[in-house]
Amino acid sequence: MTTALTLVPGPDGEGDRTLTATGEIDMSNAAAFGSALDRELAAGGDVTVDLTGVTYLDSAGVAVLFDRAQSHDLRLVAPRLLGRVLQVSGLTRVAEVTIR
Repeated sequence: MTTALTLVPGPDGEGDRTLTATGEIDMSNAAAFGSALDRELAAGGDVTVDLTGVTYLDSAGVAVLFDRAQSHDLRLVAPRLLGRVLQVSGLTRVAEVTIR
């Protein structure tokens, strides 16, 4: 059984934007994830994507992050569970990644 994806946008404590994701990111909801991320990027400023509540990230979710990281400065905060996926995929080379 998959865990529903919850996306919560908002400012961080420094005036930048944060998108907090909780649940699983896969091909069934990657478009919604991308749209939410696009709205935060359009608001301007730096964007942090908080993935610490994400328990599964498939290639569709990785593709969303890669696509946006190619043209924007993204900061990703991820749990150790996703650390290897972010490293092997190469996201650590195109985005600032913090593993918690």
